[in-house]
Amino acid sequence: MTKKQHFAVFINNQSNKLGLIKQLLEEANPPVGFESLKGLKGALFSKLALDNFIEEEVRHDLKLLTSSTSQSLLSMSSGERKKVLLNYILKTEPGFLLLDNPFDNLDRESQSHLKAVLANISDHVIIIQLISRSADLLPFVTHYCRMELNELFILEDLALIEPKKSKAFQRVVPQPLIKFKYSHDYLIRFKNVSVHYEEKPILKNINWNIRTEEFWELAGKNGSGKTTLLSMITGDNPKAYGQDIFLFGTKKGSGESVWDIKKNIGYFTPAMVDRFRGYHSLENMLISGLLDSIGLYVKPSQAQLRVAGEWLALLDMEDKKDCYFHDLSLGQQRLIMCVRAMIKHPLLLILDEPTAGLDDASAALVVALVNKMAAESQTTIIFVSHRKEPELKPHFVYQLELTPEGSVGNVMGK
Repeated sequence: MTKKQHFAVFINNQSNKLGLIKQLLEEANPPVGFESLKGLKGALFSKLALDNFIEEEVRHDLKLLTSSTSQSLLSMSSGERKKVLLNYILKTEPGFLLLDNPFDNLDRESQSHLKAVLANISDHVIIIQLISRSADLLPFVTHYCRMELNELFILEDLALIEPKKSKAFQRVVPQPLIKFKYSHDYLIRFKNVSVHYEEKPILKNINWNIRTEEFWELAGKNGSGKTTLLSMITGDNPKAYGQDIFLFGTKKGSGESVWDIKKNIGYFTPAMVDRFRGYHSLENMLISGLLDSIGLYVKPSQAQLRVAGEWLALLDMEDKKDCYFHDLSLGQQRLIMCVRAMIKHPLLLILDEPTAGLDDASAALVVALVNKMAAESQTTIIFVSHRKEPELKPHFVYQLELTPEGSVGNVMGK
C-alpha cells in the first residue's frame, strides 16, 4: 500500500487562513503542491466548524453531533466537543481531514489522546494540519509549507519555521493615574470551598490564598473547574454565597455588590473581543479600560490621553493611536486587550487564555508583556492557559486535579 502524504501548513496571524481553507475544500482546484487532493472530499476539523454546529443546536435544536446524548455542545468542555466532532467527521469517510490548530484549548492529556487518534487514521486518511505553534507539529507529517498572507511557500528545511525571538519591551510599565489603596495581606482567600451542580461535583475543599503582588498560573485539565473558580473570584457565581471566601478585604456575602468586587479587577478573555463590534481607535480602547466601559462616550482628560499614549509607546504602537482596533492583527489585538485590562493597575488582573489561537511569535510577545507587568507593578496576576507557555514566569502555580468527588487544588512553586 502506498504511504499517504500528510501536510503541515505553518500559518501566522496575518495568513489568509479562511481563503486557504476554502481553496483546499474545493475538490476541483487544490493549491500548487496539493495536487493529490484533487477529486477527494475533504472535512474541516476546527473551532469554526464547531461554532456552526453549536449555532444549529441553539437556534434550531438540531443536534447533529450530540444526537446520542442528552448533553448539549455548549455544556461540553473543549476536549469533549472536539471528540464528538472528530467522531462525526470520520463517519462520513472523508478523503482528507483538514485540521485547523486542533490542539488549541486542549489540556495535555486531551492533546495526547487526539494525537493518538490522528496517528491511527493517518494510514487511510490524508491529514492537512494548519499550525500556528511549531510544538504542535504531528510526527507523521511528510510535506511542509508556510503561508505568508495569501502565498504558500514549499519548505524543504523545517529550520525555516523556527519561531523568531520576541523583541523585548524597552520602556517601563506606566504608572497608574490613581493607586488602589489596600491594607490587607491577602486579596483572595478560599477555605474549604466546594461546588456542585445538581449531582455533579465540580470543586472539592479548595484552599487558595492569594497575596498582593503575587503572580499565579491557574492550571488544570479541561473540565477541572478553572472557569468555575474564576467566576467565584469575579462575583459572577452565586455558588460563592455561603462559602468561606474572602475577596478584597470583605467576606463574601457580607453586603458587597458585584460592582464592589469588579472595580478591583482587570479581566481579559479572547471572547471579550466580540463585544467591540464598532470602530474604536486604539487610544479610545485603552481609555475605556480606565472607565470600565465598552467604547468611549466622554471626552478624555489630558491625563487619560497621556497614560494611554505611554502604554502604546511601551507596545511600540504609538503611531497607531488613531487606527481602528479591528484593523490590527490578532496578536496586536491581544496586546491591546491585555493592556486595556491592566491600564488602571487593578488589585487583581485575570488573563484567561490570552495566547489561545496565536502564532509562536505573537504568543511570545503576550507572555513577555505579562511577565513585565508582573515584575514592574503591584498588581496581582492570575494567568490561565491550557498550554504550557515555556517563557511564562509565575511565582506559583495553582493546579486543579480531577477526582470523582470534584477537583482538588495544589499549590506548586515555579
